[in-house]
Amino acid sequence: MRALAPWAGSGLRRDMDRLFERLLESPWSELPAMGDFTPALDVSEGKDAITVKAELPGMEPKDIAVTLEGDMLTIKGEKEDKKEDKDERRHRVERSWGAFVRRVQLPATVDGGKVNAAFKNGVVTITLPKAAGAKGTMIPIKAE
Repeated sequence: MRALAPWAGSGLRRDMDRLFERLLESPWSELPAMGDFTPALDVSEGKDAITVKAELPGMEPKDIAVTLEGDMLTIKGEKEDKKEDKDERRHRVERSWGAFVRRVQLPATVDGGKVNAAFKNGVVTITLPKAAGAKGTMIPIKAE
């Protein structure tokens, strides 16, 4: 069956799925990344906060900048190619590196003064508490 589907098991299918997912997103949700390295992002929304997780393997917190301007969260940095020996011959290079910028338009208004970013095991987790008005209010219905 592999001969009929040469792309099975390769990164081509994953890359095509990502391409179509991006095409279906709102054009203003994210500006394109720069460079060869593009960290994968997860954005989730709970009752009280929005959480953004970015995979940044091989990076240190000092190499990452996170900013919030209005409803736009920006994560940027640079993953450097660390060459051990200038005389070495590389037979295969699959790890990507370079400068990147990822911008995410947040789905709700957040309290910028309470944003928290933590880095553990190559993943930065940004917790953005929602502003009081963005959490919504339950309105009781009175019987007459």
